Amino acid sequence: MKQRYFGILLLLLYLVGCKQKESIVVSESTLEQRPNIIYIMADDHAKQAISAYGHAVGRLAPTPNIDRIAKDGALFENNFCTNSICGPSRAVVLTGKFSHRNGFRMNGNVFDGNQQTFPKILQKAGYTTALVGKWHLHGLPQGFDDWKIIEDQGHYYNPTFIFPGKNGKQADTLDIEGYATDIITEQAITFLDKAKSGKKPFMLMVHHKAPHRNWMPALRHVNKYDSIVFPLPDTYFTNHTGSLGSKEQLQTIYKDMYEGHDLKMTKEKGSSELAWNPWTNDFDRMNAAQRKEWDHAYAAKNDAFHTANLSGRELAEWKGQRYLQEYLATIASLDEGVGKILDYIRQNGMEKNTIVIYTTDQGFYLGEKGWFDKRYMYEESLAMPLLVKYPGHITPGSRISALTQNLDFAETFLDYAGVAIPEDMQGKSLRPLLEGTVNHDDFREAVYYHYYDYPAFHMVKKHYGIRTKRYKLMHFYDDIDTWELYDLEEDPKEIHNQIDNPAYVSIKEELVRKLAELQSHYKVTDQEFTPAPIQQVRDAYKNFERLRGQGGTKYDPVTDKDTKL
Repeated sequence: MKQRYFGILLLLLYLVGCKQKESIVVSESTLEQRPNIIYIMADDHAKQAISAYGHAVGRLAPTPNIDRIAKDGALFENNFCTNSICGPSRAVVLTGKFSHRNGFRMNGNVFDGNQQTFPKILQKAGYTTALVGKWHLHGLPQGFDDWKIIEDQGHYYNPTFIFPGKNGKQADTLDIEGYATDIITEQAITFLDKAKSGKKPFMLMVHHKAPHRNWMPALRHVNKYDSIVFPLPDTYFTNHTGSLGSKEQLQTIYKDMYEGHDLKMTKEKGSSELAWNPWTNDFDRMNAAQRKEWDHAYAAKNDAFHTANLSGRELAEWKGQRYLQEYLATIASLDEGVGKILDYIRQNGMEKNTIVIYTTDQGFYLGEKGWFDKRYMYEESLAMPLLVKYPGHITPGSRISALTQNLDFAETFLDYAGVAIPEDMQGKSLRPLLEGTVNHDDFREAVYYHYYDYPAFHMVKKHYGIRTKRYKLMHFYDDIDTWELYDLEEDPKEIHNQIDNPAYVSIKEELVRKLAELQSHYKVTDQEFTPAPIQQVRDAYKNFERLRGQGGTKYDPVTDKDTKL
């Protein structure tokens, strides 16, 4: 089934019109009691690394403060992104529209800040709006009364912040000494300190850099998990049988990680000089005292690695362990920051009238299928944690099984603020789910997904598809044309592609029909399937292979052999 044929199928299955959202009408007394909204979004925080979700990694690396939100409110079991990559996810949250409608399909695009966003709407409705932390949409934020954003991806140590300029300047910058997660938390509390005495409700977006690559923990946590042996996923070594869309990616831990930059490995015993490290500025941002403490903290464990002289499968497993230790130690300060915000609003009498949301921009791999990063429509990168508390309105300890997406966030905030939801937004308010007025199974039949960023870093193919409660259908296209179908009830780890299994013919046909229906509903056009020039694809592979090939060891589980790079 070619994508062009699929476009024809869309026309045949077109559903007339889209059901428009009704305007929300509220009384003056309701408007006077509009809740404050604190939206905390981490970057690349895997659902399986939050202990409230009960996963093995989460149990060994608890997140007690993030868990407080679930304990006091609701945990969403089936929340998903629309496009698993940083910038596009943020654009979807702001606009309540899919990437093809808000115009930000992949990192490197420039977000049209002049378009409608929920912060602008809240601003007009009388809210004070603020943003601190990561922006990553290029250009400067609009719709915020106050904003302080980290430059581009930002740095973990002594990051540069951008804020509204003075004396006619659009923006000024300032390097702030310290650890990014701590600084962003402090900036959030500074805003809350000003807002608590105001007469207007507020909406604060707290966007953390952590735990984005390259997973640099705060100095107080650098050795936090050194003695812990984490369980590597049983799919850690895989040859991706039946999944052509998975074979040519460049995001495998034991093949593609930079040993110095990502895993903090040193060149030799007794040395603090990092192994292959193409992006030195992450470490160069440290001042002399910070770097001295960092090198001291890593010396013993890096020397022990050199003494062990590992190779082959043992080395690949060691890299997986080091990755998990770094990643989870980076989350420790993030969890502390969430706790500080929760404590502040409780201690200052703001808790009862404040909605607190914790989520991330997409899921992330912690060794499943051998991978790190995200991008794919497989569960680990598609699924997003979502925890929401609002005392007196959300039953503590609620678990919501409905199919939801980051597409729904803007509509939810507007709904709780008593503001009409624009008809061109494409999601649905989660308020009925949070307040128990709708059956979870009736909320949504399937979610739609589309990833565009190819050829690009990690070389994950373009693909789109749908996920229902039980099944997932995916189409990889561009320089390949292949379909995958998974039965999530029988095969939750998505190992067995059933696309050619005769037993699944009727299911495949129903999923294809539903996919066409959703693409029509969300106004997807044929222009979304334009392939990249083949030479561009070839050049990209050469470039990324060149980067990878300048240092380290690549392990192939099929041949059980190492290749020195």
